[in-house]
Amino acid sequence: MKSYMQKKETVERNWYVIDATDVTLGRLASKVAHMLRGKHKATYTPHIDCGDYIIITNAGKVNLTGNKLDKKIYYNHSGYTGGLRERTAREMKEKYPVEMVERAVKGMLPHNRLGRAMAKKLFVYEGETHPHMAQKPEVLEVK
Repeated sequence: MKSYMQKKETVERNWYVIDATDVTLGRLASKVAHMLRGKHKATYTPHIDCGDYIIITNAGKVNLTGNKLDKKIYYNHSGYTGGLRERTAREMKEKYPVEMVERAVKGMLPHNRLGRAMAKKLFVYEGETHPHMAQKPEVLEVK
């Protein structure tokens, strides 16, 4: 029996919308990363970007468990001496909820060219509305 290898020209992509209200960040990120890679499909091929498009709404209402709001720290460095910037998860959730969700998902994707291509199919929005209604996305439940 021969193994099936999908070609990038034959990939069929669907659009899904996920409401992140009261969903734990890690569970949301792992489900989204799984869908962006295409691992939920029978035609999954590791070296091809065969995942779907994902829209996440209400990123500001995502949930963090335990003491992570105060203890989890996000780091950025400008590249200059003394250019390290630290933010707690509480600051990120209040000021930059979109970046917080994007970072969680991107951290679960491959760290190479293929992973960057997969991350481009992720769209995160702070509120309820999104400009992708023309694509007729299916609603996806994450528990």
